[in-house]
Amino acid sequence: MLKKSVVIAGRHETSISLEKEFFEELNLICREKKLSINQLVTQIDAERETENLSSAIRVYILKQLKEKTAL
Repeated sequence: MLKKSVVIAGRHETSISLEKEFFEELNLICREKKLSINQLVTQIDAERETENLSSAIRVYILKQLKEKTAL
């Protein structure tokens, strides 16, 4: 489990805990979308339906991977 600090909406600092594999996928998604991790996490935070940000990020990554395999 890795813990990283992120800044949400340019003003709210928090930390997220994800497994190494999830951080790797998150970085790949960021590169594909040409976004920083802070920008993508801000987007995920704004759209999440769960209380836990790390869980919301995992679900987001899973949905992104499912979309790729559906093509």
